[in-house]
Amino acid sequence: MRSPAIEALFARFGPRYRYYVSFTAMLGTVAMVLAATMINVAIPVIMGAFGVGQDQVHWLSTGFIAAMTVSMLLNDWCVRSFGAKATYIGAMTVFAIGAIMGGLSPTIDIMIFSRLLQGAGAGIVQPLTMVLMFQVFPVEQRGTAMGLFGLGVVVAPTVGPVLGGVLLDVFNWHYVFFMAVPVAVVGMFLALVFMPGNERKGPLPSFDWTGLILVGIAISAFFTGLSSGQREGWQTFSVSILTSAAIISGVAFVVWELRIKDPIMELRVFFNKKFAIAAIVGMVLGAGLFGSIYIIPLFVQTIQGYSPTRSGLLMVPGGIIMMMSFPIAGRLSDRLPHYQMILFGMLVYGFSSVLMMQAHTDTPFWVFAAWIMIGRVGLASVMPTLTVAAVSTLKPEQLSQGSGAINFTRQLGGALGINLIALGLEQRTAFFMDAFTGLQTPDNSTARHLMTQMAHMLSQLGWPYELTPAGALYLVGRGIHAQASMMAFRDIFLFVALVYFAMLIPVLLLREKPTQTSPRARLRTGAR
Repeated sequence: MRSPAIEALFARFGPRYRYYVSFTAMLGTVAMVLAATMINVAIPVIMGAFGVGQDQVHWLSTGFIAAMTVSMLLNDWCVRSFGAKATYIGAMTVFAIGAIMGGLSPTIDIMIFSRLLQGAGAGIVQPLTMVLMFQVFPVEQRGTAMGLFGLGVVVAPTVGPVLGGVLLDVFNWHYVFFMAVPVAVVGMFLALVFMPGNERKGPLPSFDWTGLILVGIAISAFFTGLSSGQREGWQTFSVSILTSAAIISGVAFVVWELRIKDPIMELRVFFNKKFAIAAIVGMVLGAGLFGSIYIIPLFVQTIQGYSPTRSGLLMVPGGIIMMMSFPIAGRLSDRLPHYQMILFGMLVYGFSSVLMMQAHTDTPFWVFAAWIMIGRVGLASVMPTLTVAAVSTLKPEQLSQGSGAINFTRQLGGALGINLIALGLEQRTAFFMDAFTGLQTPDNSTARHLMTQMAHMLSQLGWPYELTPAGALYLVGRGIHAQASMMAFRDIFLFVALVYFAMLIPVLLLREKPTQTSPRARLRTGAR
């Protein structure tokens, strides 16, 4: 049932209002995803500009997603308290301030804080967009609505890395932050016209500040401990404290949310079997989506020597295919059983990860692009269908909390996926480095021949005789590291494929029982 404010806007603008408000809401989503994806191509440049390593700079991605994940829980209370219009404009304002602060940052710490602000604004906007679209589209068109929502989600990842690369090559890293600001400003102006206003009467509803603090501590402690464990050692006191804090606050959050009257997250929606399964699959989906945006540009820049612009261009064909596939997948999700669409998508994405295991230093541009395109077809098949499957079995009063929860799990999966990929790459690279280095002994004729060739090459370039052995050793070490890195990337692609294939089993549990006749099935058969 639509609210009076939305009915008034339909009366004013007619049936096309649903598309006006959807476009307005998706502008916010596009700005957020632009900010999330463009930074990936700028990380090496920012490391050089501020003289920092991966132990700090990774927070530009992790901090954004972690802040987004926590702030998603504020969406329902903000909408009920201030209305969709004020919530949207407020969140976009926080996001724009963070973007401007990031572009003007004099230190890496201020830049990380700016990313936290951006993530906080982004987390409120994304579930708001989904709830609005569910309110303005009828039940039989929700799959189409989610296809349109997914189209907005994938536009930014398609153009974001390319824009980021061009801005880096033509200007500098400051403009990577500034780029999303105009989109946010346009969205705020349109919201003044098309967003429904506040309908609340009386005092502000109660808010679960305790729950917000507990989940914030759990997520921040978990990801900080995960990123610090490999660097400082998993048995160190600080990592143990962080791990303990994450576990204790996480358990306390669950207990607290189940006991209070107005929780920040309605965990009882996870008691619904189909919703819980969809949430688990959503975590894996988020890990694959955000993980691929992270790992593929990293691979082609470090292994194949791509420039930021070229690495961004590599993602464009897959993004175009994904944009074309989303509306089709949305329509099919209104006609086919949900589990069939999700099975197909998970299988296709896993297959694309298997193909990427074959990548090496000389993999042609369009071969790699084709592998990405296959994976994007899989993701496009899953995203709109999974959302509909997750919320379709919930009660109407659980819609807002359910949409927030499914977004929360997907974003949490994205943050977890990036961290696990980074950790896995570091560990597997170190493993292969040790293995390959151990083979470089004086008894190894290949190693001796390679050292001789490198020393001869350096002497031809004019290196002093006494420095050529050290230079040759350095070049051999670089070659070993490149080979170890490539093998580590292949292992990560294999791991991603296995995880997606493993998810085929829980997806089968989304099947409807043969004795039940769903509304969608009755529509197909004409049953009354």
